[in-house]
Amino acid sequence: MQLQDCSKDTVLEQDQFSLLLGCFCHQHFQQKMQFDSIKMCSQRTADFSGNDGDFGVKWKGKDLFDLVCRTLGLRETWFFGLQYTIKDTVAWLKMDKKVLDHDVPTEEPKTFHFLAKFYPENAEEELVQEITQHLFFLQVKKQILDEKIFCPPEASVLLASYAVQAKYGDYDPNVHKRGFLAQEELLPKRVINLYQMTPEMWEERITAWYAEHRGRARDEAEMEYLKIAQDLEMYGVNYFAIRNKKGTELLLGVDALGLHIYDPDNRLTPKISFPWNEIRNISYSDKEFTIKPLDKKIDVFKFNSSKLRVNKLILQLCIGNHDLFMRRRKADSLEVQQMKAQAREEKARKQMERQCLAREKQMREEAERTRDELERRLMQLKEEATMANEALMRSEETADLLAEKAQITEEEAKLLAQKAAEAEQEMQRIKATAIRTEEEKRLMEQKVLEAEMLALKMAEESERRAKEADQLKQDLQEARESERRAKQKLLEITSKSSYTQSMNSSTTALPTDLPSFNLISESLSFDFKDTDMKRLSMEIEKEKVEYMEKSKHLQEQLNELKTEIEALKLKERETALDILHNENSSRGNSKHNTIKKVSEGPSLYLP
Repeated sequence: MQLQDCSKDTVLEQDQFSLLLGCFCHQHFQQKMQFDSIKMCSQRTADFSGNDGDFGVKWKGKDLFDLVCRTLGLRETWFFGLQYTIKDTVAWLKMDKKVLDHDVPTEEPKTFHFLAKFYPENAEEELVQEITQHLFFLQVKKQILDEKIFCPPEASVLLASYAVQAKYGDYDPNVHKRGFLAQEELLPKRVINLYQMTPEMWEERITAWYAEHRGRARDEAEMEYLKIAQDLEMYGVNYFAIRNKKGTELLLGVDALGLHIYDPDNRLTPKISFPWNEIRNISYSDKEFTIKPLDKKIDVFKFNSSKLRVNKLILQLCIGNHDLFMRRRKADSLEVQQMKAQAREEKARKQMERQCLAREKQMREEAERTRDELERRLMQLKEEATMANEALMRSEETADLLAEKAQITEEEAKLLAQKAAEAEQEMQRIKATAIRTEEEKRLMEQKVLEAEMLALKMAEESERRAKEADQLKQDLQEARESERRAKQKLLEITSKSSYTQSMNSSTTALPTDLPSFNLISESLSFDFKDTDMKRLSMEIEKEKVEYMEKSKHLQEQLNELKTEIEALKLKERETALDILHNENSSRGNSKHNTIKKVSEGPSLYLP
């Protein structure tokens, strides 16, 4: 027995199929379920052939299908099925028929794809489990990238941004640097080839929208993806080539809303639509298929398919989609009510976890900001202390120089005063000396005059020196006062620095002292009161109102992006679907109002 993972080219071998499938699915589900489909490949072994054991002989399609669903933990099983291909035609494993009795290909290994067979009308309301939402997200994303669902360029960019949010989480410019999407397949090749834009330009536009999705969890981003994708014209439609009674080639589309008839060249806009609630009977005989409307005034629509096998598949899809259509319009079953209640509780629990995580993250960020601020303040105080020390040293040097200069000036003043006194004494002695002769008198007078002039000059010099000494003493006092203030300021800065260091050490330890947050679900428990559930319901209702308000803004953003990249479009590379989509957009036609219009009077559109 072999099991092959579609997303990887590896094949695992195990004797017991159920154990292998369980281990495989559980492992990949734990790894965020990064797979597009599950392929179950059987070789001709004793277990499957029925020679040794009952697996191949007794197991019906339902047994194999239930095994996959149980392994995945999937309860919304009515959307899915096991698909295989026979003679270039898609077929689905029947639940009530044995696996070995199906007309499966004879080559080995035999392959079944676990895929969504039926699509919801409203993904947000109908898809309850997170695993269901994730499987639909993977399948729809692959169909858009493989161009099985037509998606306009501006919507492709928006969907790509939600896919990136689902994979990478919140945008972080330090982590998600330029080129981080280089290896990702995010846009259909048709969109890339339609514009003269480099991969870097596409990445820039995707990242711009990706940054706006901050705070959305993976399941929320995937649901936003599905809510946008479900409005695409080809979403959830299975197309089949048919011919009407006149031999005109047409396409039959089967989806959750009803049956639609398309022109082969236009898969976007149906020519006729038959809603499920307006169809009375659907049947086929050999290759002829008959649709009988509920209104007997409307003609019966008949067409022929290429193979009887195709008619069986069409009828199978019609029955399944009609059953789900009627089921949606009835009260939910107890099982669905239980699942929705569990989903609400799970959503509330996850919301509380995210709020708790956000609060802890905010507290850590605030603690880090406080620590950085204190470290910055500490560095600033250290710089101020260094500058104060340098100023103190300069003040001390200046004070020493002024003191030395004042001492020298004081000594010079004393010396001059002494010389002046000696000159005064000499003048008095000369005056007292008797001068007998006129010449001696004249010489004496001249000496006295010179002595007086010298004494006067010495007195002025002594007075100037004394003033200079007084000024130096005053400067010395100011220098000492500056020194005192500098020492006081240094003392204050030193005390502040020690306080800041103690605060910094305590603050730095804050993040590690914060309560650690454990995301292990087994260790978490929450008690929900009625008031909490009422408040949660009010918040959910408020979110719905906000979403409706944002829809208009989202449409404006899409139109803005479309206008921005329109100049780079290569008109010659437009496909027929691009041209049809542009025409529908210019007329204001959407998926739902088009179906409503064409279903109002089907008989008027019969080919």
